[in-house]
Amino acid sequence: MSEGVKEENQLYDEINITPMLDLAYVLLVIFIIMTTASVQGVKVDMPHTANTTALAKPQMRAITVTSDGSVYLDAFPVDMAQLEQRLAAYKSSQPELPVVLKGDAAAHYEKVSEVLEICKRLDITEVGLVTKKVVE
Repeated sequence: MSEGVKEENQLYDEINITPMLDLAYVLLVIFIIMTTASVQGVKVDMPHTANTTALAKPQMRAITVTSDGSVYLDAFPVDMAQLEQRLAAYKSSQPELPVVLKGDAAAHYEKVSEVLEICKRLDITEVGLVTKKVVE
């Protein structure tokens, strides 16, 4: 009878870590989803307009001008020379290249004007300006 008591009070040699690993995998998946969902481009505060229409075309390029005057092409920082060079390369492979310009409401008008001038020099005629619709 004392042998039965000995087996009952015997210490475990192993710890079951399966539930802990399940929790770690779930946390890892949540972390991956949250970090990839938050990286969508450059965040700017767009100006408001009364009428907006959605422009969605394949192979569209997005140019962003931030409030401090930085310029991004498809979420990658560029200067004006690089912007013109890359847009010219895209234009050569796709003659009807659509471009969307997202300018921060506090952006320097001169930078936005320079971007539009580059588009004009490269004969990019499909240029859309992104704005927010005013909610009344």
